[in-house]
Amino acid sequence: MDLKERISKVIGYSALSLSEFADEIDVQRSSISHITSGRNKPSLDFLIKIKNRFPDLEWEWLIEGEGEMLKIIEIPADVIDSTKKTSPTSIPDLFSLINDEAFGITESEDRIESKVSQESNISDPVVEKMKISDSQRLALPQISLEPESVDKEEVKVKRIVLFYENGKFETFEP
Repeated sequence: MDLKERISKVIGYSALSLSEFADEIDVQRSSISHITSGRNKPSLDFLIKIKNRFPDLEWEWLIEGEGEMLKIIEIPADVIDSTKKTSPTSIPDLFSLINDEAFGITESEDRIESKVSQESNISDPVVEKMKISDSQRLALPQISLEPESVDKEEVKVKRIVLFYENGKFETFEP
């Protein structure tokens, strides 16, 4: 297996697209394309960036193609025995820990949400949840987000946060 094939195998191991991999190891996207196509050979700096980002890779495998791709970690027998006694636990998703539908809603936002709920005739927004795919358009209700006449303060959107299923998020501030 030549060097470009080993780099392709590392990219596959990372489960990232070519552009995501380039961003991950902080190189130009075109250099990944040139190396995987065989047009260019990777520099030592390029290989060091891969090794620094993926420390579980064997250096000799990456450079010379000898041995195993990943480091083999030996676990002492007493550690294995102690793990058999305890049941394995999975780390929960960050958002599954938050069991509060009003999480992050301030008092003024709560009044707006209450008004939205009244105007759209939805008694409980928690009752009806729909899974929205990326290809669906969102139908925005025609509602006023103006504060009630009793409250004279101006209401502005402070921040919009989008959470994705892969754990990433984006923040938009007007």
